[in-house]
This record gives sequence, structure tokens and C-alpha cells, in this order.
Amino acid sequence: MKLKQFAAAATFVLSAALFTAPTQAQTVEEFYKGNTVTLMVSAAPGGGADLYARAFAPFMSKHLPGNPNVVVTNVPGAGGLTAAAQLQNSAPSDGTVIAALQRNNLYLPLVSPEKLAFDPREVNWIGSLNKESYVLITWENAPVKTLDDLFVRPLTIGSTSFNNENRTFPAMINEYLGGKMEIIPGYKGNDEIALAMERGEVQGRAVTTTSLLGGNDANWLAEGKLNVVAQLAMRPNAAVKDVPMILDRVTDPKARSVFEFMFLPLDAGRPFAAPPGVPEDRLTALRAAFEAAAKDPGFIAEVAKQNATVEMIPGLEIHEILEKLYATQPEVLDLVKGLLVSG
Repeated sequence: MKLKQFAAAATFVLSAALFTAPTQAQTVEEFYKGNTVTLMVSAAPGGGADLYARAFAPFMSKHLPGNPNVVVTNVPGAGGLTAAAQLQNSAPSDGTVIAALQRNNLYLPLVSPEKLAFDPREVNWIGSLNKESYVLITWENAPVKTLDDLFVRPLTIGSTSFNNENRTFPAMINEYLGGKMEIIPGYKGNDEIALAMERGEVQGRAVTTTSLLGGNDANWLAEGKLNVVAQLAMRPNAAVKDVPMILDRVTDPKARSVFEFMFLPLDAGRPFAAPPGVPEDRLTALRAAFEAAAKDPGFIAEVAKQNATVEMIPGLEIHEILEKLYATQPEVLDLVKGLLVSG
């Protein structure tokens, strides 16, 4: 009996040892080899975000260990928050999903009157492909042609969604600097606003400098059909260096705090993120591959065909931008909230 008990105990110990014996961990390369990575784009096809993402995908595949296939899928809606919420709350956290989000996703959860299903501090920021800046442009026959004109003459401009920068930036100018712009939201995209300008429905718009220097805007600029009235950004963009900075007109400290809060996310440009909980070795690999792909001469040449540029921002710098945004004083946040609920 004792012999049987001893044999049973020995068998149990051996089984437990085999069960708990260390196994060879799967390397990052082994995980990604033959796998597929989904790159969600938080905007509709055809826009700047989609352009960057589709040009970027093959280079991300090239530099990620194991060279997985990187497939782009568009998840537009709610100013990018549809994709952002999906990334945070339901996307697999194994490193097979990343997303090209929108920079307003960094601050909207702080100031939205509604509780949003996204917290930008919860996801893992991988990096950004550029720093962005905005300009205010007007059509050739618009009454506003210079920055001084903006404060003495009326101007009708088009915008897309109510919380988009192409509405909130002009709204700040109206609210704090005495601009006289009538802002008409609801256009489906920049191309539709451009057509409205050409038809005379509106006289101008706020647009990224990247968009200004590419496509129809670049042609119109070369033909003298556009006036570039002001730069809307934290610092001058060398591509439009002779255009005055709107911040130079902001002297009130509270107003300047609002402008700086709204302009700061532009330094995150076109940010990419991964879900919470991605294993550390895969997250490190995603960030390293992102940086290598962004610096790849082939990718830089690809986006240059669209007159776009690349200025890679590491993921940890995006987290630093978030820290600054979330350290904003409550009274400043209240002023920003006012911009989002009034015209």
C-alpha cells in the first residue's frame, strides 16, 4: 500500500514538474511571421490620413520583425472617436491591430459635454508621421485678403464637423480676437469645401498646410487664386514662412491659454496607437518599426509625390503632449468647452 502511495506521489510530482517546466517563449519575429496586422484609419478613404496610412503600410510591414502583411481598413466616424473607442475597448491586444487616429482625440475626452468611450491615456501611442500646422485661406475675390482684413471685413468660410479644427480654430479667432467669420459646418470633406469656394458658396476655409501644398490647393496657390491669410499653429511653418502667425495677435493670457491648448495637439500631427495591454516586447517592436518605416527613403519619396512631408514623432513624445493637455487648468478647459457648444 505504501509502495502504491509512493508511486502515485512520484507520478504526481513528475507530472507537475512537466506541467510547470519552462517553455521556449515565442519571439516577436515568430509571432508576426505569416500573421496579419490591421491598420485602422479613423477617416474615410481619400483624405490625408488615408493617404499617409496606405503609403505607410508596406513600409511598416518591411520593418516589423517577421514582415507580417499590413492591411488598411477605414473606420470613420465621430471625428475619429469611433476608431479610437474600438481600439481601446474591443480590438485584440496581441499586437495585431494598430490605428491611425486623429489629433483631436487627444483632447476631446477632456472637454466634450458627453462622456466618451475613449481615454487617450489608456492606449499605447506608437508615433506620429508629422507635425501639422493650419492656415486660413481665402478665394481670390474674397473681401479678406490679409490678416488685418480679417478683423474689419466679414468672411464666410466652410468647415466639416462641428468639433473639427477647421471650425474650432476660426471660432477661437471670432471669440477672442474679434474676427467676423460666418462659419458654415456640415461639408463632407475638404474637397467639398474647395468646390464650394470655387462656386462662390463660401469664401475661404481653415486647412492644414499639408493640404494647402498638395492637390488642387497647390495648383490654385500657384495660379494666384488663393490668399494665405494667417498661420494657425504654435510655431511658424517654413513652407509658408512669410505668412503672419495668429498667435502674434493674442495678448490676453487667458485667450492665449485657449489657443495654446487647441494648437498643442498639432505637434502630434498624424498619431498612431496600439490597444492597451499589448505585450511589452511587441509594443517595443511596433514603435521601432514605426520609426524605421517613417525614416525609410522609400516612404518619404512616396508621400513626396503628393507634396506631403514626414517629420517622425516618437510615441513617447505623444504621451508627453497628453501630460501637458491633462495638466490644463479647469478654467481654461471651461473656455474650450464653450467653443465646442457655440458657433
